[in-house]
Amino acid sequence: MPRVLLEASMSLDGFVEDDRGGGFDRLFAWYGNGDVEIRTADPGLTFRVSAASADRVREMDRVGALVVGRKAFDYTGGWNGRHPVDVPVFVLTHRVPEDWVSAHPDAPFTFVTSGGAAEVVRRAVEAAGDRDVAVGPGEVAGAVLDAGLLDEVRINLVPLWLGAGKPLFGRPATVPATFGTPTVVEGDGVTHLTYRVPSGRA
Repeated sequence: MPRVLLEASMSLDGFVEDDRGGGFDRLFAWYGNGDVEIRTADPGLTFRVSAASADRVREMDRVGALVVGRKAFDYTGGWNGRHPVDVPVFVLTHRVPEDWVSAHPDAPFTFVTSGGAAEVVRRAVEAAGDRDVAVGPGEVAGAVLDAGLLDEVRINLVPLWLGAGKPLFGRPATVPATFGTPTVVEGDGVTHLTYRVPSGRA
């Protein structure tokens, strides 16, 4: 069964960005600290990871759709109309960015303004077919967790202490939430953890 999963790089104190909306150069440094090249859909972006991390990155090939929040969309400028994973992207938002849509008429982006987490996940699962759906971190991940639709949490734990910032799940109502025992892969400058979510769809 295809999974709905959260994939994120996170600091030791549980943040996916710092309190100024940045810190990504350090959180994502492991994508460039190795010898194994992994190309993306963006010609200007090639990952160079350690051998231990390579399989983790390649697993994203199983993803058939992405769910992200509006903040991530705005921060990246909508990835110029093409996410590096190169699959349909579903943005949970209160308002459609009409000017961006007009400027990127062929971009595979869908803006979901009603129905909340349940609707955005439903549409992403439908688009993904027999492949997985990846959810971005932050408030959108918390909403998907609260809806009972998250099957797996995949944390790339970076040995970094940010002190403050955006939590992995934002502020979900589902607390406390207990996950299964993780599988662990030790990379270079990162530890890859994978947890099943007992309350998920699977």
